[in-house]
Amino acid sequence: MTIKPKRIKIFKIRNRRGYAAVCMNNLTEGKTIFEAYDRMVKALRRSGIKISAIPANLKTLVTTVG
Repeated sequence: MTIKPKRIKIFKIRNRRGYAAVCMNNLTEGKTIFEAYDRMVKALRRSGIKISAIPANLKTLVTTVG
């Protein structure tokens, strides 16, 4: 199975340092946007899911949590 990178949602964790990434019942954390994304790709790969392409700008995946 292959998914697009836009299905991964990255957000800033409140009251903590770092970012979190959520996609298809997987949750990962990292100190930076890039670390959270990289850990999510590894978690999806373990589940047999591939990412179609690496986005040119990871900051476009960051969503705000109000």
